[in-house]
Amino acid sequence: MKKNEKLIKDRVFLKSNWDILEFNSSDQAKKMPVPELEKTCDPKKKIIPMLPKDKWKNIGRISLKKAILNRQSRRKYTDESLSVEELSFLLYSTQGVRKKTEKYSLRTVPSGGARHPFETYLFIWNVEGLVKGIYRYLPLEHALCFEQNYIKGMEKKLHEATLEQFWKPAVYFIWTAIPYRTEWRYIDASPKLVALDAGHLCQNLYLACEAIGCGTCGIGAYDQKLCDDFVKADGKDEFVIYLAPVGKV
Repeated sequence: MKKNEKLIKDRVFLKSNWDILEFNSSDQAKKMPVPELEKTCDPKKKIIPMLPKDKWKNIGRISLKKAILNRQSRRKYTDESLSVEELSFLLYSTQGVRKKTEKYSLRTVPSGGARHPFETYLFIWNVEGLVKGIYRYLPLEHALCFEQNYIKGMEKKLHEATLEQFWKPAVYFIWTAIPYRTEWRYIDASPKLVALDAGHLCQNLYLACEAIGCGTCGIGAYDQKLCDDFVKADGKDEFVIYLAPVGKV
């Protein structure tokens, strides 16, 4: 197959196929259990509560209009640390839960069918009150699960995994996708929906960063296996889909 023919064939991923979807074949139609809304935290691991929004005192330094007009990808950061208040705001802005039931959650970003197929991992490098290491956001509890202790050279591994795009941020957001959360309902349409949803959450991060004097840059070019290994994702049912370093500018 010629190169341009393959590119044209691959464009099918971008198109709507709702007219041919057989929803009666979905796991939802088959009355299969609803997928977990978030991965649980190992009871042996430490859980760190994040500041709730009624405790944010220094958040929102500029208007939404100005944040949109100023938004850009920023790759240079100062050595200034992020506060827990600021990190709480960024986490809530990207995956915060406003309402939840046993079957779904409504969050601060849109998601097809409210399926929210992501987990948010964080490589903490310079956040006040938090030791370096890998954490995972628990949106239902608005808390962090401390996943991995910092090991010397961990930042070099992330630098390699992101194709030399570490840039010494205060924190590195690493989003994984758990496709089955969306596939449970949307079967063959799921890949497109998951990709769209990833864009929604990273754009919220961009605007939230602008509001608090931070910068970020969405990272779509990375080594898949190295990134999956970094957060201990299996690469099949969970895998890294998007990354974004965050730091003061």
